[in-house]
Amino acid sequence: MALDWAHAWQIAALFAAAVVGGALNAIAGGGSLITFPTLLFVGIEPVLANATNTVVLWPASVAGAYGFQKELRRAERSMFLLLIPSVIGGGVGAVLLLHTPSRLFEVLAPYLVLVATVLLAFQERISTLVRRDPQKARSLGWWTVVVGVQLVVSVYGGFFGAGIGILMLATLGLIGLTDIHAMNGLKNLYALCINGVALLYFIASGAVVWSVVAVMVTGSVAGGLGGARLAHRLGRDTVRRTIVTVGVAMTVALFVKVYA
Repeated sequence: MALDWAHAWQIAALFAAAVVGGALNAIAGGGSLITFPTLLFVGIEPVLANATNTVVLWPASVAGAYGFQKELRRAERSMFLLLIPSVIGGGVGAVLLLHTPSRLFEVLAPYLVLVATVLLAFQERISTLVRRDPQKARSLGWWTVVVGVQLVVSVYGGFFGAGIGILMLATLGLIGLTDIHAMNGLKNLYALCINGVALLYFIASGAVVWSVVAVMVTGSVAGGLGGARLAHRLGRDTVRRTIVTVGVAMTVALFVKVYA
């Protein structure tokens, strides 16, 4: 499936969604709540839309990891163990996506967007609930739980992806991390691996709509570059509430699209 270049509104909508999605990812996460439904509304099949969305937003993960390189250099070496379940889970999730019938994924889409919206709405509470005393959260048994949780999150990330940043921050909270900058750096690195493996599989499988990527990547990068400045002006809480509101609206629209 290719983008119909004769329809200027499709190009405008996709570019605008990419700018907003890139900015939201840079500020608070949740950019897929904008880009993925937009891909559906312009007529891209659900499975192809999700695969293409992964390619479009992957540069934001690269930029995010690079932006926290100082924190990553100071991170404990044990934190890099979670790269293993990230790579494995991202690959498994990507395979599951391309083996899911398009109609089934279309039915699942509004529920996935709803789950991601709820996760974003309760991000702070989730992180607080799972945070533990660092001295008590480093046993072998606890590490086993953390690796298992990261594996599940990574499978979800390869399959759909929206909201994985919140889930990974919660996973790092399980270990007892409290430095938000270090947590964000590690989160972006894990996302880079999850989406990178999925991206390679999607490309090799021919599941990417490259005409859409051509339109959206520039917008995503531009939005990501301007996101940090916007965050300082608006504040994370304001941005999060805005994303949640948009997410609810997108969820309702998708439910109407599927069931009406």
